[in-house]
Amino acid sequence: MSQTIDSPVTEILNQLAIPFDIIEIPLSEDKKPIRNLEELLTSEGLDPSSVVRSLLFKTGSDNFVLLAVAGGGRADWSVLRKHLNERKLRMAEFDEVEQASGYVIGAVPPIALPENLRVLVDESLFDYDNVVIGSGVLGYALGLRSSDLKKAFTGADYGQFLKE
Repeated sequence: MSQTIDSPVTEILNQLAIPFDIIEIPLSEDKKPIRNLEELLTSEGLDPSSVVRSLLFKTGSDNFVLLAVAGGGRADWSVLRKHLNERKLRMAEFDEVEQASGYVIGAVPPIALPENLRVLVDESLFDYDNVVIGSGVLGYALGLRSSDLKKAFTGADYGQFLKE
């Protein structure tokens, strides 16, 4: 693939000399992905469960937290609340996602985020040799090695945040 995209995500990866592939996700005229990423990856011979989902939560103390998970795992709310020392936790609302992360839904990466956004990384992410992350640009995802992605996380908390 010869296309290039420019985003804070690709800038960080380039600064760290981390190689990545650009995966184009066709968008419809209303800027929604035409097909889901899992189908697209399967058609390209990639593991659809290697997609890193960036889940944004809002805590009772009005902070936002991003949880990076791979696969179809579901967040364990009680583990998250305990880890964050918060009694209340909810999913961020649609308009809060862009406000807190700087990216639109569908393009939120687990890296290149505002410094005040706490990042939690579920260790299941490293069960995959290669992962697919949001690029920061709607219509594109990035494929890279999970061990390289780990180098790009700064100040993230690692743990088991999914239900068994």
